[in-house]
Order: sequence, then C-alpha cells, then structure tokens
Amino acid sequence: MTARPSLTRATTEAEPLEAWREIVAQIGRDVAGPLTAALERVIQLTTTGKIDREGLRVLRAEIERARRVGMVGQQLSRFASKRLRQSHERLDLAQTLQAVLTHRAREVNARGIQVRQSTRAIEVLVDPALLFSLLNAVLDWAADGARTSIDFRVDQKDWPPHGRVSCSFALEPTDGATLESLNWHLVEQIAQSMGLALHCDTDETHVTLTLEFPRTVSDAIEGMSTVELDHGDASTLNSKPLAGSQVLVVSARREMRLLVREAIANMGLVIDFVGSVDEAVDFCREGWPHAIVFEAVLRGERLDQLADEIRAELPGFSFIEIAEEGNAFEISGFNGMNHARVGRDGLHQSLPSALVFELSKQY
Repeated sequence: MTARPSLTRATTEAEPLEAWREIVAQIGRDVAGPLTAALERVIQLTTTGKIDREGLRVLRAEIERARRVGMVGQQLSRFASKRLRQSHERLDLAQTLQAVLTHRAREVNARGIQVRQSTRAIEVLVDPALLFSLLNAVLDWAADGARTSIDFRVDQKDWPPHGRVSCSFALEPTDGATLESLNWHLVEQIAQSMGLALHCDTDETHVTLTLEFPRTVSDAIEGMSTVELDHGDASTLNSKPLAGSQVLVVSARREMRLLVREAIANMGLVIDFVGSVDEAVDFCREGWPHAIVFEAVLRGERLDQLADEIRAELPGFSFIEIAEEGNAFEISGFNGMNHARVGRDGLHQSLPSALVFELSKQY
C-alpha cells in the first residue's frame, strides 16, 4: 500500500457535494452487504426451520454491523446539517482519552487488539461531547484497520504550542481500503466541525493519525479564567450534547419501552432495548453502554451484581431507575442512592434531564 493523501482531502478541498455523494453511496454499500447476508440466513432458517448457536451468532453480528452503519450515517447527517452549536470548556486531553479507552477496553480487547498510551496533561478548549465523540470515532476507525495493537499519544507542539492527540497502528497491506471507511469520514467531519487540524500519514504497513488542537491552554493565557476564555460562547449550547451516547433500556413491557423511546427520541442517543436483567448481562458482555435505564420492578440482586461489575471498571457509570408511578426526579447520591430515579408519570420531563445530568459526569 502506498501513501494515501486522499485521507486528508475532505478537510482541505471545497468539494462538499461530490464528497457527500460518495459518502451516501458508501453507506448504501455498507448497509447492503451485511443485510444481504442476514437475509440469506433468514431464508435458510425459514426453509429448514433450524439454526444452530453459531448461525444465530453470525446473524446477530450481521444485523449489528448494519445497525452500526446506520448509527454512523445518522451522526454524519448531523454534521452535514451545519446547525451544530458548541460550548467550549477547559478539558484535559489525557484524562478524556483515558476515560474513552477505559470505557471501551472490554470491547476492544475482545477483538484481540492491545491499546497502549503515552500521555501528558494538556488542557484544551473544546465542546466536551464532540471531543468524546471524536475520540470514540478515532478508536472505531483504528480498531477496524489495526493488526494487533494501537498506540495513542498526547503531547504538545513546540510552536505553535498546540495540544495533539496521535493514533498509530500497523496494518496488513491488504487492509488499506478500510482506512477510508465511514468511521474515517466521521473522524473528518467531527474534526472539521471542531476546527481541528487533521493529518494522516500512511505507508505500506503503518498509519499515524494526528489531531491538532489550536485552542490549547498554555502559559501565555494561564492568568485568564475559563469564563474569559469562553466569552462570546456562553449562550450557545450543543443542541444534542449527548448525541452518540449509548443507552441500554431494561424493560419487560412494550408499553414502558415505548414511553422511554418517546421521552428521549430527540436527544440523538443510540438506544438498545432488552427484556430482562439476564439479557442485559449478555448485552454488556460485548461492551458497556454509557447508561442503563431500568424498570424498578427489575431491581434485585442480579442487577446489583451487574452494577457492581460495571462500576469496578467505570466508577461513575450511570444507572437510572423508573419508578412505577409518580413524578419523582432524584439524582444519584440523593438520600444515599447510587442510582438516579425518575417517576413514570413525569418520564417525558424528567428522563432527558436525568440522562444529561448523569452522563455529563462521565464526560
């Protein structure tokens, strides 16, 4: 594989219409492939009436691949709208990267990929949710192309003193096509929206991606307060600050699932539903969501065990209980509770607020 200058083209050339046409066509291809395979498997199932455990696993994986493409497509659509508003907060790049990698560790390890880090404390002014989404997109892109390991680095240029996040990995020569995946386009669009410089150097066996943050907090501006640094942006908030976050809803009743879906439909979240705590445990084996919303009737020893297991790795993980009735809205820590609680009667008003509050503590 030779160098691929096209990897940085979309952020430097004014060809938006043609670029988006290519992305739409790629979404179609990436959805059609796994869905066609899934359809063939379903046809075989209806013909024979049988499917073994392995066949069921593969079917689920094919559907999940198509769903993931749809999720990336939704995020790309959000950036194409050009209506994104951002807040700017002072964040430590190393800490934020560590939080993302810790949250995704189980999932990445299950793919046989080792992640290494070399970081130093660098503070930048960015939108927290967009930084979180960007680092997740970089990890998704790298995990698709990496052979066995991924190296992340956080450092700072000598001049100008811009903070940087770099990601490098070795790949098989035949894997070059995966570099220009939908996840790559998502990385491009988020970086462009955040005003970051993006560079990607490739050769026959290695890839290095570097993101440069122009709004880096350096010695020259240490005397300024965060409020002063953010002057002019205080009234603007990201219209969907948690967009892309994954919420698992544990509910045995279809009626309750519909109520939850309606309450948080406009938040840009990725929502998954399971009907029991055992199904939630199975779901979490493949990777942690960002929050779990559950019916109060399902609260018990098994759910508490799951909470303990997740919090052993992610101490600030969010659980939100839906009380059977009432308008309660209690944040975690209230009256000694280690989870938040909202009442079913006030679900539309309280559940979005609870998710914003609880998830914002993780970012």
